[in-house]
This record gives sequence, structure tokens and C-alpha cells, in this order.
Amino acid sequence: PAAPLARPTTPAAALKELAAGNRRWRTLRQRHPHEAVAVRDSLVSGQAPFALILGCIDSRVPPELVFDQGLGDLMTVRSAGEVLDEAVLGSIAYGVLELGIPLVVVLGHQSCGAVAAAVHAEETGERLPAHIQYVADQIRPAIDHAHHGPARVDATVSAQVRLVRGRLAREADL
Repeated sequence: PAAPLARPTTPAAALKELAAGNRRWRTLRQRHPHEAVAVRDSLVSGQAPFALILGCIDSRVPPELVFDQGLGDLMTVRSAGEVLDEAVLGSIAYGVLELGIPLVVVLGHQSCGAVAAAVHAEETGERLPAHIQYVADQIRPAIDHAHHGPARVDATVSAQVRLVRGRLAREADL
């Protein structure tokens, strides 16, 4: 069996590892760690991710790639625009309470389609199809009214991250 993977155990150490991995990704020096057969085999018996990433469903921002992490390193929870609902909260709670993950990151991104749709719906009064309206309604409180055009979308992405982070911080169990 493979030796256990060394994992950050504090929020500061976990954040430092994510930042280092993102630096490797941005500079095209990825290591693609923890993908060997021995690692795969060791993960059959359990997992111990060092960070939980709540990110968007956008296919251009996969956390394992943008933070240059491998199998078993991250628990990822994804919802459009980082919208929190009971399933997302339950998933985060599982990672924090059951697996002891020391760091939760809310990961927003540029050009978020969910945020753009919410901004557009608010500006035009247009109803979005099916369940997409639910996502827009959840993002609406974060819409930035001080900016216009693409700057409004970018500012709303940041505001949504702050809103979600604040809501998670107020969760007594977490």
C-alpha cells in the first residue's frame, strides 16, 4: 500500500497549498499530483481532503485543475453561481463535520453565466426558463447596482462570493 499522503491540517496551510497550486497552474508548471495507481488504491479505503471548494458549475473552472491538485486532495461542491441550498449546505457540512476538512473556499469566477443571467433578468424583468429562475433569484441579493455592463457582472460575482461566505460563516454547525 502507498504511504499516506501528507496533507495540510490547518486552514492557513491549506490556503497556502491552494495558492501554490494555482501559481503552478497559472504559470503552466502543473504537477498533476496524486494520480498514480498506488494513490488510487489507497483512496479506496477512505478520503481526507484538505480543502473544500464551493465553486460554480462552469466547465472552465475545475478546482482540481486550477489549484493543481489530485485525487483525494479536494472535496468539490459545485452549483451555478455558488448558490446555496439545502443539498449544497449538506454537502459542505459533510466535508467539514464528518471529514474534518479545515478550509472551505467559495470560488467565484469571471464571466459567470449564472450571474450574468441574474443581472440580465433583473435589468429586463424577463423570466428565465424552468429552474434557472431559481438560481437567478438566489443571486439577486448580490447584484451590484453601482456598476453597469460587464463591470456589473464582475462586481456581482465578488458580491455573491462575499454573501455566500458570510452565510456559511453564520452556520452554527460549521
